[in-house]
Amino acid sequence: MTDVPLSDFLFVIPARGGSKGIPGKNIKELGGKRLICYAIDLARKFAPDSQICVSTDSLEIKTVVEEYGLDVPFLRPDELSTDKAGTREVLLHAIEFYANGGKYFKAIVLLQPTSPFRKLDQLKEALKLYKHEIDMVVSVVEPDANPYYNLFEENESGFLQQSKPGQFTRRQDSPKVYQYNGAIYLINTGSIKKAPMNQFEKIIKFEMDKVSSVDLDTPLDWDWAEFLLSKSDQVVTL
Repeated sequence: MTDVPLSDFLFVIPARGGSKGIPGKNIKELGGKRLICYAIDLARKFAPDSQICVSTDSLEIKTVVEEYGLDVPFLRPDELSTDKAGTREVLLHAIEFYANGGKYFKAIVLLQPTSPFRKLDQLKEALKLYKHEIDMVVSVVEPDANPYYNLFEENESGFLQQSKPGQFTRRQDSPKVYQYNGAIYLINTGSIKKAPMNQFEKIIKFEMDKVSSVDLDTPLDWDWAEFLLSKSDQVVTL
């Protein structure tokens, strides 16, 4: 699967209790299963429970996860329980917690609960790309908008101009661009200790299709996910 032993990875599932877009979304049922359980089930295909960390500030989420059979070893401190708490700080807290217990992981598999349609084979393929000499492997999707074709910015005079210079008359002729889809992050522990992810330089993409890239942030996203689940030929989980 990968040249890097799976024992090197800590699987982190971040699940904050507060959600303004979709209240209680991390433990809301989607297709008869709590949303966070999609991420737990996927992680369990690769690692024992001792390498799976649900990082949450919510006692309710902790209870749901432990009822699902996975121990939640801590609740996040107050400073990591706000809207402003960053992913890096959450990951560093998890890394430090396990290090204090004598467990040292060289890399992190970050699985956000809001991407329920990522597949087992996709994570397998992403893991094949990871090497300890890089900063990160990240899942991406090709966006509908392209800065060389149909994305614009205001110039100093207040007029729109193309975001990236180019004279392309068809979108398919434009250079291909990518958008992080939030589904899979494979992160070098040493790299995240040194800098936030937006400062990484050695990043490798893993491209995913649009359905697998569905990210649940708004009620409309949730409705779309339920619609896709109703079309059994459109969605394959795990």
